[in-house]
Amino acid sequence: MKEELNTLIKAQYPLIYLVTSEEERAEKAIADIVAESNDKNPPRIYAWTVTRGLVELDNPNGSSVQHNTVSPEAAIEWVVRQKEAGIYIFKDLHPYLESPPVTRWLRDAIASFKGTDKIIILMSPYQQTPLELEKDLVVLDFPLPQASELDQVLEKALKRARGKQLQPEIKERLRRAALGLTIDEAEKVYRKALVKAGKLSDEEVEIVLSEKKQLIRRNGILDYIEEDETINGVGGLEELKHWLTQRSQAFTEKARDYGLPQPKGMLILGVPGCGKSLIAKTTSKLWGLPLLRLDMGRVYDGSMVGKSEANLRSALKTAESISPAILFIDELDKAFAGSAGSGDSDGGTSSRIFGSFLTWMQEKQSPVFVMATANRLEKLPGEFLRKGRFDEIFFVDLPNAQEREAIFHIHLKKRRHDIDRFDLDQLAKVSDGFSGAEIEQAIVAAMYEAFAQEREFTQLDIIAAIKATLPLSRTMTEQVSALRDWARQRARPASSSIAEYQRMEF
Repeated sequence: MKEELNTLIKAQYPLIYLVTSEEERAEKAIADIVAESNDKNPPRIYAWTVTRGLVELDNPNGSSVQHNTVSPEAAIEWVVRQKEAGIYIFKDLHPYLESPPVTRWLRDAIASFKGTDKIIILMSPYQQTPLELEKDLVVLDFPLPQASELDQVLEKALKRARGKQLQPEIKERLRRAALGLTIDEAEKVYRKALVKAGKLSDEEVEIVLSEKKQLIRRNGILDYIEEDETINGVGGLEELKHWLTQRSQAFTEKARDYGLPQPKGMLILGVPGCGKSLIAKTTSKLWGLPLLRLDMGRVYDGSMVGKSEANLRSALKTAESISPAILFIDELDKAFAGSAGSGDSDGGTSSRIFGSFLTWMQEKQSPVFVMATANRLEKLPGEFLRKGRFDEIFFVDLPNAQEREAIFHIHLKKRRHDIDRFDLDQLAKVSDGFSGAEIEQAIVAAMYEAFAQEREFTQLDIIAAIKATLPLSRTMTEQVSALRDWARQRARPASSSIAEYQRMEF
């Protein structure tokens, strides 16, 4: 971005909109650009605020304060009258851009800047572009601190801590946890870790991540998901778990140095209740990355035209700001089900939302891993299934006997320490066709039955609950069969036994 800003300044673009909340960092970047230009007569840099008016950056407390420039109209008029080169930074001017005199003065300034070295930079955390200025305005997003800048913040915090030297791997985790924070936020959260723990170490990564939770809460469209369950708490799906484990270090600098690209995302198709959402949640803990759930219901807002699209942009920008992160979209088929023909029902909002999301997925450079789940293929837009959109498409089928035994073991172990009294092999056989969620509910039903009789639940209670349950695989036989037929040729099986069979068949 600094190179782009340098190019625009050298090309004498009269009006630049810099979107950032880090005023100090942005001012320093502009000052560095001017200093590195080696001009004999470098432009002077002024900053305007509604509290002080125009003040020269190099001499903020001296005689460089321009009196009677507090109002935006007076400040722009003063800029127009100047003969010498200058860069004029207007901070938080966006509330005044709806005022006709302000927009008119800006247009007059743009016209008068032709052939001069005068530039106005609007600096604000919020982008608001009047229609009158659209043709003359260039919008730039000032990027958040890079790893090298956060390294300096971390080193300063470690000096204050006066503790032992950290291993490079621990420094990497602390720095990676702070990615997506501003310099000021990173400094504060490192100080917070020092106050709470008295040191900075691998254990304080969670404290650093807590600052990111605040960013998500302020957004309102994304949910920050915390999951205590590890990936070992997912029964079966060994092929999928192996794929995820291989990529647990995919977002580290070590992976970049090795030449590996950052993973883009994965789509998990499958029968409802077979662990698709759980595998997404446990991946967050495996990779040590924050998990953000995009709630499409909150994105759609019919209160005003363009509000839904703005909500999506805001959510994606927030996800990018705290990256590396995992963006979780549960039941993708429902989220974008109406995108193919929504023109009559919602004015085409769903189609525009869908198109914006696809474009973002294709062009995003930030390390945001999109993890999506889906149940119904016929409702899923075909564009999502194109090769290259996701790194991999996995199919989660109903668990086989060995996987059902593992699922029974996991859920019984959660509820009782001693499970030797249960015959897991028999339970796996009688629950043929059951999903993981249905197996869990059968155990819960057996426990309720025994609890009502004030006794401990037994093997027979679980079998009785299984016999009394009609699994989804029987009530939706046609849909499950159609899903299996589609996935056999187009998706990678999540179960290791099926994957190995397909490899032998190939």
